[in-house]
Amino acid sequence: MAAYDQDRRRPADWLVNALFQAVLAMARSLPYGPRVALIGWLTRKGLAPLAGFRARAMAQLAYIWPELSTAERRAIADASLDNLGRSVIEQYSAPDLIARAKTWEPSGAGWAAAEAARKAGRPILFVSGHFGNYQAFRSAMNQRGYQMGGLYRPMNNGYVNAHYVETMRAFGGPAFPRGRRGVAQFLRHIKAGGQCAILLDQYFADGVRVDFLGKPAPTALTGAEMALRHNALVVPIFARRRANGLDFDILVDAPIPHDSPEAMTQAISDAIARRVRETPEQWLWVHRRWKPERQLRYFDLDAEEEEALRRNL
Repeated sequence: MAAYDQDRRRPADWLVNALFQAVLAMARSLPYGPRVALIGWLTRKGLAPLAGFRARAMAQLAYIWPELSTAERRAIADASLDNLGRSVIEQYSAPDLIARAKTWEPSGAGWAAAEAARKAGRPILFVSGHFGNYQAFRSAMNQRGYQMGGLYRPMNNGYVNAHYVETMRAFGGPAFPRGRRGVAQFLRHIKAGGQCAILLDQYFADGVRVDFLGKPAPTALTGAEMALRHNALVVPIFARRRANGLDFDILVDAPIPHDSPEAMTQAISDAIARRVRETPEQWLWVHRRWKPERQLRYFDLDAEEEEALRRNL
Protein backbone atom coordinates (compact mmCIF):
# COMPACT_ATOMS: atom_id res chain seq x y z
CA MET A 1 0.00 0.00 0.00
CA ALA A 2 1.29 3.46 -0.86
CA ALA A 3 2.44 5.76 1.92
CA TYR A 4 -0.28 8.24 0.92
CA ASP A 5 -3.03 5.64 1.50
CA GLN A 6 -1.63 4.71 4.91
CA ASP A 7 -2.08 8.28 6.21
CA ARG A 8 -0.15 7.31 9.33
CA ARG A 9 -1.41 9.11 12.46
CA ARG A 10 0.25 7.57 15.51
CA PRO A 11 0.72 9.52 18.78
CA ALA A 12 4.38 10.05 17.84
CA ASP A 13 3.29 11.52 14.50
CA TRP A 14 0.94 13.91 16.31
CA LEU A 15 3.81 15.04 18.54
CA VAL A 16 6.17 15.59 15.61
CA ASN A 17 3.51 17.63 13.83
CA ALA A 18 2.80 19.68 16.96
CA LEU A 19 6.48 20.55 17.34
CA PHE A 20 6.73 21.37 13.65
CA GLN A 21 3.68 23.62 13.83
CA ALA A 22 5.11 25.39 16.87
CA VAL A 23 8.34 26.16 15.01
CA LEU A 24 6.33 27.37 12.00
CA ALA A 25 4.23 29.66 14.22
CA MET A 26 7.35 31.13 15.80
CA ALA A 27 8.99 31.67 12.41
CA ARG A 28 5.88 33.24 10.87
CA SER A 29 5.88 35.89 13.58
CA LEU A 30 9.04 37.29 11.98
CA PRO A 31 9.34 39.35 8.79
CA TYR A 32 10.01 37.23 5.71
CA GLY A 33 13.76 37.83 5.38
CA PRO A 34 14.72 37.07 9.00
CA ARG A 35 12.24 34.16 8.99
CA VAL A 36 13.92 32.44 6.05
CA ALA A 37 17.41 33.10 7.39
CA LEU A 38 16.51 31.81 10.85
CA ILE A 39 15.09 28.49 9.66
CA GLY A 40 18.07 28.00 7.39
CA TRP A 41 20.39 28.58 10.35
CA LEU A 42 18.39 26.33 12.70
CA THR A 43 18.40 23.51 10.15
CA ARG A 44 22.14 23.82 9.56
CA LYS A 45 23.18 24.23 13.19
CA GLY A 46 20.52 22.31 15.10
CA LEU A 47 18.37 19.85 13.17
CA ALA A 48 21.04 18.59 10.78
CA PRO A 49 23.61 17.42 13.36
CA LEU A 50 20.93 15.90 15.61
CA ALA A 51 19.23 14.01 12.78
CA GLY A 52 22.47 12.84 11.19
CA PHE A 53 21.83 14.90 8.06
CA ARG A 54 25.26 16.52 8.01
CA ALA A 55 27.01 13.15 8.29
CA ARG A 56 24.88 11.76 5.49
CA ALA A 57 25.59 14.74 3.24
CA MET A 58 29.31 14.46 3.96
CA ALA A 59 29.25 10.76 3.06
CA GLN A 60 27.45 11.45 -0.22
CA LEU A 61 29.96 14.15 -1.12
CA ALA A 62 32.87 11.84 -0.32
CA TYR A 63 31.32 9.18 -2.56
CA ILE A 64 31.05 11.55 -5.53
CA TRP A 65 34.04 13.87 -5.01
CA PRO A 66 36.62 12.02 -2.88
CA GLU A 67 39.27 14.52 -3.97
CA LEU A 68 37.66 17.30 -1.91
CA SER A 69 39.08 18.04 1.51
CA THR A 70 36.96 17.51 4.62
CA ALA A 71 36.67 21.29 5.00
CA GLU A 72 35.44 21.67 1.41
CA ARG A 73 32.86 18.92 1.85
CA ARG A 74 31.67 20.43 5.12
CA ALA A 75 31.23 23.86 3.52
CA ILE A 76 29.08 22.38 0.73
CA ALA A 77 27.11 20.22 3.17
CA ASP A 78 26.39 23.12 5.53
CA ALA A 79 25.27 25.40 2.70
CA SER A 80 23.06 22.61 1.32
CA LEU A 81 21.44 22.12 4.72
CA ASP A 82 20.86 25.87 5.05
CA ASN A 83 19.18 25.81 1.64
CA LEU A 84 17.00 22.90 2.80
CA GLY A 85 15.76 24.85 5.82
CA ARG A 86 15.10 27.94 3.75
CA SER A 87 13.17 25.90 1.18
CA VAL A 88 10.91 24.39 3.86
CA ILE A 89 9.90 27.71 5.40
CA GLU A 90 9.49 29.25 1.92
CA GLN A 91 7.01 26.50 1.12
CA TYR A 92 5.06 27.53 4.22
CA SER A 93 5.28 31.21 3.27
CA ALA A 94 3.47 31.03 -0.05
CA PRO A 95 2.13 34.63 -0.21
CA ASP A 96 5.60 36.07 0.42
CA LEU A 97 7.30 33.78 -2.09
CA ILE A 98 4.65 34.46 -4.73
CA ALA A 99 5.02 38.23 -4.29
CA ARG A 100 8.76 37.96 -4.94
CA ALA A 101 8.27 35.47 -7.80
CA LYS A 102 6.47 38.12 -9.84
CA THR A 103 9.83 39.84 -10.36
CA TRP A 104 11.79 36.72 -11.41
CA GLU A 105 11.98 36.65 -15.19
CA PRO A 106 12.60 33.14 -16.60
CA SER A 107 15.53 32.87 -18.99
CA GLY A 108 17.52 30.27 -20.86
CA ALA A 109 17.64 28.30 -24.09
CA GLY A 110 14.28 26.63 -23.43
CA TRP A 111 12.18 29.65 -22.46
CA ALA A 112 11.00 30.49 -25.99
CA ALA A 113 10.17 26.84 -26.71
CA ALA A 114 8.15 26.56 -23.49
CA GLU A 115 6.21 29.72 -24.32
CA ALA A 116 5.48 28.49 -27.85
CA ALA A 117 4.25 25.10 -26.55
CA ARG A 118 2.03 26.71 -23.90
CA LYS A 119 0.41 29.05 -26.41
CA ALA A 120 -0.11 26.16 -28.84
CA GLY A 121 -1.73 24.01 -26.16
CA ARG A 122 1.01 21.36 -26.32
CA PRO A 123 1.65 19.48 -23.07
CA ILE A 124 4.86 20.41 -21.26
CA LEU A 125 6.69 18.20 -18.80
CA PHE A 126 9.08 20.30 -16.75
CA VAL A 127 11.82 18.11 -15.28
CA SER A 128 14.09 19.06 -12.41
CA GLY A 129 15.77 17.87 -9.24
CA HIS A 130 16.14 18.73 -5.58
CA PHE A 131 18.03 21.90 -6.41
CA GLY A 132 17.43 25.42 -5.10
CA ASN A 133 13.70 25.43 -4.40
CA TYR A 134 11.38 23.80 -6.93
CA GLN A 135 8.39 25.71 -5.54
CA ALA A 136 10.14 28.89 -6.64
CA PHE A 137 10.06 27.95 -10.31
CA ARG A 138 6.49 26.66 -10.05
CA SER A 139 5.46 29.96 -8.51
CA ALA A 140 7.31 32.07 -11.08
CA MET A 141 5.90 30.15 -14.04
CA ASN A 142 2.34 30.07 -12.70
CA GLN A 143 2.48 33.86 -12.33
CA ARG A 144 3.06 33.97 -16.09
CA GLY A 145 0.08 32.06 -17.40
CA TYR A 146 1.17 28.48 -16.70
CA GLN A 147 -0.79 25.90 -14.73
CA MET A 148 2.19 23.83 -13.66
CA GLY A 149 0.99 20.93 -11.58
CA GLY A 150 3.35 18.96 -9.40
CA LEU A 151 3.75 15.23 -8.77
CA TYR A 152 4.83 14.81 -5.16
CA ARG A 153 5.64 12.05 -2.69
CA PRO A 154 3.20 12.25 0.24
CA MET A 155 4.63 12.45 3.74
CA ASN A 156 4.34 9.29 5.86
CA ASN A 157 3.10 11.44 8.74
CA GLY A 158 -0.57 12.02 7.95
CA TYR A 159 -0.81 15.12 10.17
CA VAL A 160 2.12 16.79 8.39
CA ASN A 161 0.92 15.64 4.98
CA ALA A 162 -2.45 17.38 5.38
CA HIS A 163 -0.94 20.87 5.58
CA TYR A 164 1.98 20.00 3.27
CA VAL A 165 -0.51 19.35 0.44
CA GLU A 166 -2.15 22.71 1.05
CA THR A 167 1.19 24.44 0.62
CA MET A 168 1.70 22.63 -2.70
CA ARG A 169 -1.63 23.93 -4.00
CA ALA A 170 -1.02 27.46 -2.75
CA PHE A 171 1.56 28.11 -5.48
CA GLY A 172 -0.96 27.55 -8.29
CA GLY A 173 -1.59 24.56 -10.49
CA PRO A 174 -2.80 21.18 -9.23
CA ALA A 175 -0.82 18.85 -6.96
CA PHE A 176 -0.85 15.10 -7.58
CA PRO A 177 0.27 12.49 -5.00
CA ARG A 178 2.38 9.61 -6.25
CA GLY A 179 0.24 6.51 -6.41
CA ARG A 180 -2.28 5.05 -8.83
CA ARG A 181 -4.95 7.73 -8.42
CA GLY A 182 -2.54 10.67 -8.38
CA VAL A 183 -0.64 9.50 -11.44
CA ALA A 184 -3.92 9.01 -13.33
CA GLN A 185 -4.89 12.61 -12.54
CA PHE A 186 -1.42 13.78 -13.52
CA LEU A 187 -1.73 12.05 -16.89
CA ARG A 188 -5.16 13.57 -17.54
CA HIS A 189 -3.72 17.02 -16.87
CA ILE A 190 -0.86 16.41 -19.32
CA LYS A 191 -3.14 14.86 -21.94
CA ALA A 192 -5.37 17.95 -21.82
CA GLY A 193 -2.42 20.15 -22.76
CA GLY A 194 -1.38 21.15 -19.25
CA GLN A 195 2.03 21.58 -17.72
CA CYS A 196 3.47 19.48 -14.91
CA ALA A 197 6.73 19.31 -12.96
CA ILE A 198 8.47 16.14 -11.86
CA LEU A 199 11.71 15.70 -9.91
CA LEU A 200 13.84 12.93 -11.40
CA ASP A 201 16.89 12.75 -9.16
CA GLN A 202 15.66 10.14 -6.71
CA TYR A 203 16.71 6.51 -6.31
CA PHE A 204 14.18 4.25 -8.04
CA ALA A 205 14.71 0.53 -7.53
CA ASP A 206 12.76 -0.50 -10.63
CA GLY A 207 14.35 2.11 -12.86
CA VAL A 208 17.27 2.19 -15.25
CA ARG A 209 20.83 2.79 -14.09
CA VAL A 210 22.02 6.08 -15.61
CA ASP A 211 25.13 8.10 -14.90
CA PHE A 212 24.62 10.88 -12.37
CA LEU A 213 27.68 12.85 -11.34
CA GLY A 214 29.93 10.04 -12.50
CA LYS A 215 28.22 7.17 -10.65
CA PRO A 216 25.39 4.81 -11.66
CA ALA A 217 22.05 5.92 -10.22
CA PRO A 218 18.81 3.91 -10.65
CA THR A 219 16.27 6.34 -12.07
CA ALA A 220 12.59 6.17 -13.03
CA LEU A 221 11.74 6.17 -16.74
CA THR A 222 8.38 7.73 -15.87
CA GLY A 223 9.07 11.22 -17.21
CA ALA A 224 10.37 10.10 -20.58
CA GLU A 225 7.65 7.51 -21.04
CA MET A 226 4.87 9.99 -20.25
CA ALA A 227 6.37 12.58 -22.58
CA LEU A 228 6.57 10.11 -25.46
CA ARG A 229 3.05 8.81 -24.86
CA HIS A 230 1.50 12.29 -24.89
CA ASN A 231 3.92 14.14 -27.19
CA ALA A 232 4.88 16.49 -24.40
CA LEU A 233 7.74 18.93 -24.65
CA VAL A 234 10.37 17.99 -22.03
CA VAL A 235 12.03 21.03 -20.51
CA PRO A 236 14.60 21.04 -17.67
CA ILE A 237 13.94 23.89 -15.26
CA PHE A 238 15.70 25.08 -12.10
CA ALA A 239 15.34 27.80 -9.48
CA ARG A 240 18.86 28.81 -8.43
CA ARG A 241 19.02 30.75 -5.19
CA ARG A 242 20.69 34.16 -5.47
CA ALA A 243 23.35 35.51 -3.14
CA ASN A 244 20.77 37.44 -1.07
CA GLY A 245 19.30 34.08 0.03
CA LEU A 246 15.72 35.12 -0.79
CA ASP A 247 15.40 35.45 -4.56
CA PHE A 248 15.95 33.04 -7.45
CA ASP A 249 17.11 32.86 -11.03
CA ILE A 250 14.58 30.83 -13.03
CA LEU A 251 16.65 28.82 -15.50
CA VAL A 252 14.85 27.13 -18.40
CA ASP A 253 17.21 24.81 -20.29
CA ALA A 254 16.90 23.62 -23.88
CA PRO A 255 14.23 20.93 -24.39
CA ILE A 256 15.24 17.27 -24.27
CA PRO A 257 14.77 15.72 -27.74
CA HIS A 258 12.40 12.76 -27.95
CA ASP A 259 14.36 9.52 -28.12
CA SER A 260 14.24 6.18 -26.32
CA PRO A 261 13.12 6.45 -22.69
CA GLU A 262 16.60 5.40 -21.58
CA ALA A 263 18.36 8.04 -23.67
CA MET A 264 15.96 10.76 -22.55
CA THR A 265 16.35 9.80 -18.89
CA GLN A 266 20.13 10.02 -19.22
CA ALA A 267 19.79 13.44 -20.87
CA ILE A 268 17.55 14.63 -18.02
CA SER A 269 20.07 13.37 -15.45
CA ASP A 270 22.85 15.16 -17.33
CA ALA A 271 20.88 18.42 -17.22
CA ILE A 272 20.44 18.13 -13.45
CA ALA A 273 24.08 17.15 -12.96
CA ARG A 274 25.28 20.24 -14.85
CA ARG A 275 23.44 22.49 -12.41
CA VAL A 276 24.74 20.54 -9.42
CA ARG A 277 28.32 20.88 -10.63
CA GLU A 278 27.85 24.64 -11.08
CA THR A 279 26.50 25.25 -7.57
CA PRO A 280 26.72 22.02 -5.54
CA GLU A 281 25.65 23.74 -2.34
CA GLN A 282 22.13 24.12 -3.75
CA TRP A 283 21.52 20.39 -4.27
CA LEU A 284 20.00 18.20 -1.55
CA TRP A 285 22.99 16.07 -0.56
CA VAL A 286 20.97 14.60 2.32
CA HIS A 287 18.87 12.27 0.20
CA ARG A 288 20.35 8.93 -0.82
CA ARG A 289 20.60 9.19 -4.58
CA TRP A 290 22.87 6.24 -5.40
CA LYS A 291 22.54 3.52 -2.71
CA PRO A 292 25.38 1.35 -4.08
CA GLU A 293 24.77 -1.32 -1.44
CA ARG A 294 21.22 -1.80 -2.74
CA GLN A 295 22.39 -1.87 -6.33
CA LEU A 296 24.72 -4.75 -5.43
CA ARG A 297 21.83 -6.61 -3.84
CA TYR A 298 19.05 -6.07 -6.35
CA PHE A 299 20.59 -5.40 -9.79
CA ASP A 300 21.98 -8.02 -12.14
CA LEU A 301 25.50 -6.62 -12.59
CA ASP A 302 28.41 -7.97 -14.53
CA ALA A 303 31.72 -8.57 -12.74
CA GLU A 304 33.22 -5.22 -13.75
CA GLU A 305 30.17 -3.24 -12.57
CA GLU A 306 30.06 -5.12 -9.29
CA GLU A 307 33.76 -4.52 -8.65
CA ALA A 308 33.39 -0.79 -9.38
CA LEU A 309 30.52 -0.47 -6.91
CA ARG A 310 32.36 -2.39 -4.19
CA ARG A 311 35.39 -0.13 -4.54
CA ASN A 312 33.19 2.86 -3.75
CA LEU A 313 31.30 1.52 -0.77
